[in-house]
Amino acid sequence: MPPFPRLKTGLPVFRRCIFALLYLAALCSSGCEGIRTAPPGGAGYSVVFSDDADRSSLIRATEHQLNYLGRLRPGTVVTIEGDTYTVDWLAQSLRLFLDIIKGNPPEAELDRILHEKFTIYKAGGRESAPTGEMLITGYYQPLCAGRLVKSPPFLYPLYAKPSSLQVRNDPHTGKSTIGRLDRQGNLVPFWTRAEIEEKNLLAGNELVYLQDPVEAFFLQIQGSGLIRLPDGSIRGVHISGSNEREYKSIGKLLVDEQKIGKEGASMQTIKRYLHDHPLEQKRILHHNSKFVFFKWDKKEAEGSIGEILTPGRSIAIDREVLPVAAVGYLVSRRPVVDQTGAVTGWEPLRRFVLPQDSGTAIKGTGRADFFWGSGQYAEAVAGQMKEKGKLYFLVKKRL
Repeated sequence: MPPFPRLKTGLPVFRRCIFALLYLAALCSSGCEGIRTAPPGGAGYSVVFSDDADRSSLIRATEHQLNYLGRLRPGTVVTIEGDTYTVDWLAQSLRLFLDIIKGNPPEAELDRILHEKFTIYKAGGRESAPTGEMLITGYYQPLCAGRLVKSPPFLYPLYAKPSSLQVRNDPHTGKSTIGRLDRQGNLVPFWTRAEIEEKNLLAGNELVYLQDPVEAFFLQIQGSGLIRLPDGSIRGVHISGSNEREYKSIGKLLVDEQKIGKEGASMQTIKRYLHDHPLEQKRILHHNSKFVFFKWDKKEAEGSIGEILTPGRSIAIDREVLPVAAVGYLVSRRPVVDQTGAVTGWEPLRRFVLPQDSGTAIKGTGRADFFWGSGQYAEAVAGQMKEKGKLYFLVKKRL
């Protein structure tokens, strides 16, 4: 199955070599006029549009997406299976979509209008899934108690981005290489999680201290969070960089070691195992050499495109293979949880979404991460979501 098969309508769809517009902007500044994809292929698909959430959140998320497009370099273009789109055209697509949603048409009429006015593309999903299904997971914004000064039990720091982290940009490709300088002035890989934590290599860069190393680890996975300080005030933290080491899933490690079952693996079961086996914590956490740095930021979670995330509408994708500038439509399932956070059932998830974030674990055309917001409900649902799904993108048709 190609990464982006065709729809039944014969409309072209994206393939693996498509890049996010943010990256395209950097390429175009060095003379590139766009990226042409490989020939299409694959089976046909169709979709019926409906939406199971309030439209005010969709309007808000779409407006944030338009803010993002307004910051992109004018003239940036992307060619998709022979169809070339400019930033301006993609902005027009979003405005048209916004106008339609604000008109609040009945569901059947909305479906008719969208098929009439938009070209529909479908992400190809995982290579191992012949039907083009994706893996849809969830994430949320944690709330953690913290201290600005180290004092028991607040011993586990979140670090600000250190000055030793060096970034070198290739002016020809637009690609960045991240590392540190050795004694000879050569750029070498930055320290791993184990090296940073075992050797205290970033002393002086502590931003805030948490009371649980597992909590600190998962806040790095989520990428942003809220910190409640002793005076009752709440401040936001947001990712400011990373050591760019390979991300390795500790959940997969625990499954491979038969410490937890594959079907029951979730954020909750992983946390429970780590807390129940404190002597194993360090080894397991250090399995993931990726390490994230933070900065103080607004309370609202912010995505990698620089816009505030909308709970229930924003998703994280791999920006190098899926488009960040078009409205999306997600078909999957969501868990129903009780007051204790236990799953009591599942119900359909059919939702217009906006690709506004990315993540170290979200790679390829077969992955998307759904943002649930903050609070106990968001944590419970996000930690349980590990579902099959399909993702579509809508772009305004040419006359």
